[in-house]
Amino acid sequence: MFADRGYDYDKYRRILRARGIKPMIARRGVPHGSGLGKTRWVVERTFAWLHQFKRLRIRYEIRADFHLGLLQLACSIICLRRLRTSF
Repeated sequence: MFADRGYDYDKYRRILRARGIKPMIARRGVPHGSGLGKTRWVVERTFAWLHQFKRLRIRYEIRADFHLGLLQLACSIICLRRLRTSF
């Protein structure tokens, strides 16, 4: 699991290891350059793509299955747009 310096506590590392997850948490006081920013950028970009859809940005749906359906539809539209521009 990748995380920034805000989660650099032994408590969080222990919890992750107990669940069998390898923590990749940036250390406080260590200079930047750990490479975690590259992975975070991918996540932030994906959220930005999904927030283009208003119903996902502001959750109007009460039922989780409707929200999941809209999320899947948005992902399909994003993939279709990316495929169109690549050919």
